Amino acid sequence: MKTRIGRRDRETIPAVVFSEVSSVVAIDLHTHLLPPTHGPLCLWGIDELLTYHYLVAEYFVTAPPSITPESFYALSKQKQADLIWRALFIDRSPISEACRGVITTCVTLGLATEIENRDLEAIREFYRTFRKKGLEGTESFSKLVFELAGVKHAIMTNIPFEPTETRHWRPTPKEYSSHFRSACRIDPFLAGNQKVVEATLAASGYDVTLEGARQFLRDWCDTMKPEYVMASTPHDFVLPEDRGSSEPRGEKTGVNEEAMREPFAFATLAASSRNDAECNEGGAVDELPSVIDEDSDFLVDVLMRVCEERDLPIALKIGAHREVNPSLLQAGDGVVAFADAGVLARLCTRFPKVRFLATFLSRTNQHEACVLATKFRNLHLYGCWWFCNNPSIIREMTAMRIEMLGTAFTAQHSDSRVLDQLLYKWPHSRAVIAAVLASEYQKCVDSGWSMTREELRRDIRRLFGSSYEEFMAKSLV
Repeated sequence: MKTRIGRRDRETIPAVVFSEVSSVVAIDLHTHLLPPTHGPLCLWGIDELLTYHYLVAEYFVTAPPSITPESFYALSKQKQADLIWRALFIDRSPISEACRGVITTCVTLGLATEIENRDLEAIREFYRTFRKKGLEGTESFSKLVFELAGVKHAIMTNIPFEPTETRHWRPTPKEYSSHFRSACRIDPFLAGNQKVVEATLAASGYDVTLEGARQFLRDWCDTMKPEYVMASTPHDFVLPEDRGSSEPRGEKTGVNEEAMREPFAFATLAASSRNDAECNEGGAVDELPSVIDEDSDFLVDVLMRVCEERDLPIALKIGAHREVNPSLLQAGDGVVAFADAGVLARLCTRFPKVRFLATFLSRTNQHEACVLATKFRNLHLYGCWWFCNNPSIIREMTAMRIEMLGTAFTAQHSDSRVLDQLLYKWPHSRAVIAAVLASEYQKCVDSGWSMTREELRRDIRRLFGSSYEEFMAKSLV
């Protein structure tokens, strides 16, 4: 008979839980990582870590007036990194979560002495040993990172509207490691962005019709073989009460012009002409801006129809303001605002055959999101996104979700843009999640329950990926 952990063993529970959480292999449900075969779009190395947008934003909080965003971005990546290293790691203690992440990453890679000596050049030399081997070196580094992070695979963000990425998919998709899986980002369809969609269809040789748009999406799904399609939506995401049927309608398209005139509207006609995407200096594809037009034929007659016919889930990241301070580029995104979660309920209600994965940016949306997840079997909550990915908020969100959902959610995703970030985002999150779990299991045994270690391991696997796999496999018919 297997040994059970009960009330008399409550003091041993934290050690058992921390051990299991530390060793579980995670599925990273959403990242912005791209594989080594995508060349410069695969970001890695100390200079990429130091110029990550969180650290750029933190740097400009105290940067001298003589250094403007324009002059900063005119510098090489290495010189930008030098400034941030000096300001945030030498002149100040690196106690913010983003700064601490750089330290954790370097120490995990065996660079504790270099960190102790504040020797940035020695850290760069470590990375050069991989870079000088070209693609082989990048692939070796990628393999090392996934092994050290305990991540089975990371789901990418792949954008069929972005030429800098599509060239890696067509005419022949580049092969990549099983550590990476694809997700197809489709913001213009969700936004009803007529200009972007029509320009892309015409440039790609498709009929500029709703059927042409459907075929475009089908073909890209055939090419990318995505786990899901996805979009980032703003806080003012709305769905009128009388919308939602996916029955075929007339061949018309539309853009929500009123929404585009609103403050913090995330797409403009000028942005549309740039395919609603920007690439940062390192080649990484920026977050696509969105203005939602739920009265658009693209949403109902293209996106939802293809998702229904392909049994393809949709992942939504809800609640961001873009370009709050445009001069900071990517670092200028992200005022947190309360979003209308009712739109998610209406989507789940009106498209019951479509699976929705959802995460909210605002802390104030999290309780309502948990309640919604108890009402819809086609809704799955995942991760602590962007500004919620701080230990204090991860702790609060995880406890709330366990109290309301048990293990029927995915506790975390990394949202990593730089490959090395897997080495800190996962261990930092594991530590917080383990502490919450230990407390919840102690409450459970205090109430009179007992469990085996195997049962604990089963639960923990669910929170770190199995619950997502079960959701993706469930029948909604």
